Amino acid sequence: MKKKYTILIVFSVMLLSGGCAINKEKSNGFKTLFNGKNFEGWYIKLKDNDEALGKRVFQIEDGMVHVFGKGWPEEIDLDKGTDGTIGMLYTKKSYEKYHLKFQYKWGSKKANYFAKWQYDAGVYYHVTDDKIFPTGVEFQIQYMPEEDRNGTGDLIRPPGQTYDWYFNEKTSDFLSPSDGGILYNKQKSYKGKRWLHNAKITRNFNALNDKWNTCEIIVMGEEYTIHKLNGEIVNMAFNIKPSSGIIGFQSETAEIFYRNIEIKEFENNVAIEEFLKTK
Repeated sequence: MKKKYTILIVFSVMLLSGGCAINKEKSNGFKTLFNGKNFEGWYIKLKDNDEALGKRVFQIEDGMVHVFGKGWPEEIDLDKGTDGTIGMLYTKKSYEKYHLKFQYKWGSKKANYFAKWQYDAGVYYHVTDDKIFPTGVEFQIQYMPEEDRNGTGDLIRPPGQTYDWYFNEKTSDFLSPSDGGILYNKQKSYKGKRWLHNAKITRNFNALNDKWNTCEIIVMGEEYTIHKLNGEIVNMAFNIKPSSGIIGFQSETAEIFYRNIEIKEFENNVAIEEFLKTK
């Protein structure tokens, strides 16, 4: 009987300490994309294809991906124009219809062309090549301290990628077509770069306070994509082509931590209304 009680006690402790997390993953359909131990299912690629350097840029620490972690100085090739540490942590698998979740927070180290693009990183998806920089859609991750402005959730459209995006002519940020947003077609009324499509203005973000941001990318092939920041929809696009591809987490101009990377795939498109509901 003593052995039986011991098993029950151990099982109870597991439940109280979060040991049922695996069952929770299965019940809600999400699967861990980064296991926190190694880069199984992933590969690293830097601008200069330096594999040894890539392992120093993307480190695993306490179950997280730490970009510019141990061994790096506070300033890394700062504004030298070499940019050899810019790169991506790519999935080996291609994805089309899914709900991706992850968290990030900023560190203090600065790298590469930081003066021009401060605290800049991102997640690329629907990537059809793995060059630096790739063809694909980017979920921009950025904070501009001089303006105290959030750039996380911005859409970046490189050459070879197309989508439809709607904006507010007064503020030049995202506005849903159902709320009066107009289709972007290089209008002079849009006060921004043609390849950068601003997320909705929000104060719902963590910057240089050592706190985590929760991000979501909900994409249904070519039909639509939704960008969420800390539970808030900040951007959307439609008619996305190419409509599938690998996913990449970026190293660019600043130290950054990524964690809790998980994904839920769908066999068929889910109507956008399902993700616009207020819970």
